Amino acid sequence: MAGKNGGSNGGGNGMNGAGTIGGGKLPAKVPYLVIGAGVNGLSTAWHLAMELEARGTGKGSDILLIDKGGVGAGASGIACGLLRGFYMNPAMHPLIKHSLDVWTYDRVTFGFQQVGYVSCGEANQLPDYERIHKSQNEVGYLSDLYTGKDAHKFLKSIWPDVDTTGIDVVLNEKLSGYSGTKQAMRGFAEKCTEWGVDIRGGVEVLGYETTNGRVTKVRTNKGDVEADCIVLGVGPWAAQHWEMLGLPEKLDLTYPDGSTRQSADMWIYWRLVEGEAYVDEPYLTADRRDPPILKMELMNTPVIDPITKKQMGDYTYFYLKYAAERTRKPGIQGGSVPVRIGPKAQLEPYGTANPLYQSGDDFRDYFCACAASRVGRFRNIRANYIERPSGGIGAFTPDNLPVIDWVRDNVMMIADSNHGYKFTGVGKLVAKHIASGQKVAELEPFRFSRYAEGRTFGKSNSHSPWV
Repeated sequence: MAGKNGGSNGGGNGMNGAGTIGGGKLPAKVPYLVIGAGVNGLSTAWHLAMELEARGTGKGSDILLIDKGGVGAGASGIACGLLRGFYMNPAMHPLIKHSLDVWTYDRVTFGFQQVGYVSCGEANQLPDYERIHKSQNEVGYLSDLYTGKDAHKFLKSIWPDVDTTGIDVVLNEKLSGYSGTKQAMRGFAEKCTEWGVDIRGGVEVLGYETTNGRVTKVRTNKGDVEADCIVLGVGPWAAQHWEMLGLPEKLDLTYPDGSTRQSADMWIYWRLVEGEAYVDEPYLTADRRDPPILKMELMNTPVIDPITKKQMGDYTYFYLKYAAERTRKPGIQGGSVPVRIGPKAQLEPYGTANPLYQSGDDFRDYFCACAASRVGRFRNIRANYIERPSGGIGAFTPDNLPVIDWVRDNVMMIADSNHGYKFTGVGKLVAKHIASGQKVAELEPFRFSRYAEGRTFGKSNSHSPWV
């Protein structure tokens, strides 16, 4: 990215001079305050700096970005790191396309590996796959659809040792991929500082002072801050900030067909289950390339461990990718359906430091059985599973899809419902909305008002809340 003086990724020599990370007294007042230094906060701050500069209405130094830990200290820093467009709700596909544009803006800095994403399903999901394929291609997120023997042939061309039993349909997302989380977070922070954004770690929000629907002061452990515009991109901590803002814990939901659900919890926590395993040699395709992300959901096919012959689950759901950037030698990382916790959870300490929410033996055995039974080279993967903490929790909305809206007159919330890592494009669109003062069509389906206005999203045909 070139600045106005021709600079590129020059360590703070971008458009508006150097930003800072940490240090110094907090300013008492700023035009823009972004809370949360994960994907949503970093992307919003970076894009807002560019929007303000382009419009001549401000600059990056007008933006203060704070986080109680530091860059990537929450869910963004421990995510599996996938970009995929497999969503049964078509409103998600424009967000994914914008996110793709952000990830490919600087592949090197963000560490984006555009290897593709292959999803496999049974006949009961064929209509869903057809709708997804149509919608993705309509927004320019290119994918191919295969069924029956063509699906099996396509899979075998990539993974000759794959077991295609029970697979009736395959979607090949050609533009998807993944990124190592540490490199990506460093990259987005670098973009922010290039454009003059002031990033401060160790700043925890303790509360909000509100007058007539407007936040007049943000109270932090480092002092109070006034801001004309506040953006919340706080991931799993959304419910805490929601409560501090005095917003409702329960909602009445109305669906497009007129049906209703009374007194639904605004936030439900789910435990994320992922893990890693070493492989004996680099994980490559038949033509010696880095393989696409592989995901299988076979809703009526149980998982049988090929070694023990025990049934490990009533249905098949797993995803995996090459993960040498995380395992530091040839290895894979993957996961399965998250586990519902409920409306209350213990957030602190977060992630791998919290023993309450780690992927346990049940996940290890299930995931390894899935990989071993479906991809021949992983038959003995259980012996190579990496026994170390892996996990975290996410705060999901009532319909499991994001809320992106003004929740106070000057507070924009990006509540990503744990879809956040891939959605770098949301920050881009939110920045456009804030800088222009105009509606952004792609964000309209995700307004908070949808719950009362009969636009609550319905349940997807999947075991997972993520699709």
